[in-house]
Amino acid sequence: MALLNDDQKMLQETAANFLREEGGPAKQLRHWRDTGCTDGYGTALWKQFGELGLTGICIPEDQGGLGLGSVEAALVLEEIGRNLTPSPFLATAVVGARAIVGTAHAERWFPSILAGEAVLALAIDENRRHAPEWTALSAERRGNGFVLNGTKQFVVHGNSADVVLTVARTAGSPGEPEGLTMFAVPKGTAEVERVTLADSSKAARLTFDNVELDADAVVGEIDDAWSPVSSALNSGRAGVAAELVGVAAGSFAMTTDYLKQRKQFGKLIGEFQALQHRAAHLYGEIEIARAAGLKAAELIDSGDPKAELLVSVAKAKAAAVSKLAVQEGVQMHGGIGMTDEHDIGLYMKRDAVLGELFGDIYFHRSRVATLSGY
Repeated sequence: MALLNDDQKMLQETAANFLREEGGPAKQLRHWRDTGCTDGYGTALWKQFGELGLTGICIPEDQGGLGLGSVEAALVLEEIGRNLTPSPFLATAVVGARAIVGTAHAERWFPSILAGEAVLALAIDENRRHAPEWTALSAERRGNGFVLNGTKQFVVHGNSADVVLTVARTAGSPGEPEGLTMFAVPKGTAEVERVTLADSSKAARLTFDNVELDADAVVGEIDDAWSPVSSALNSGRAGVAAELVGVAAGSFAMTTDYLKQRKQFGKLIGEFQALQHRAAHLYGEIEIARAAGLKAAELIDSGDPKAELLVSVAKAKAAAVSKLAVQEGVQMHGGIGMTDEHDIGLYMKRDAVLGELFGDIYFHRSRVATLSGY
């Protein structure tokens, strides 16, 4: 991965300053969690994302966006992870925008995304494990439209999204990537069971019981959604990897600050060599995970055929490093790390959710092996 250029550094600094001031745990995550917000995030903050132009990173310039790419999205997502900021940026401005680009739905939704008003969700998972090709939710032709039957789960922001991009099977059998079609399902169409995840973010289980959609709901081509869905998922996976790096870095920074303040036996615990070694090892691991994530994002943006492989490398590595960082953080904080009053535990909860999103570490390790010919 090449060094960041001046524009990327400026974007990184803008996102860091904005989220440090407006998106920190106390001002956002704790506030919306403790007030029982059903969305799990602040709509005012989402509009600020739009005002800063961050929602347009993955939207083409000729449609009002910044026309940037996955590298720039990763820079923002790392800061989101570092500050534990609850927002629909990943689901909407990255995954959602990628999924509808080049379709008629882009014209409908891009202006609202740019304004920080619309929220999109992707409904892909149906079972306990992430397995897109095993989609079984059926979409049968009826008249000029389709009838959907089946369920989806772990739909992040599916409880409040304005539109849910739902992947259904219009041909073939579960296990086959062919025969999938993506539909733009309006809010209130499917039956929604609200779910609060470990980190207090909101998701949904969706039930489609003879849900009727007209042909205009189709996103892209019928029976041929695998390519655009894979593109959206890979952008999302690279984004999750970046956010996990941010979680690791935020946890690490909080832990090292604590090592410099807490005293035992008349000495700062940061002076103990054993803890210094653990901190140094973790620092190196975070830097490796960051480099892998940015390289994956760079390959996505350049259209490199190795992007799919590097995305899984990045997601698996970031998940492993983030888990190490939050576990070390809680352990080095001692008893206070187990209390809700201290923010270090919030990083562990965010890591638990992100580690599963768009494929856990085992999914991506297996994918790396498969793509490498094993």
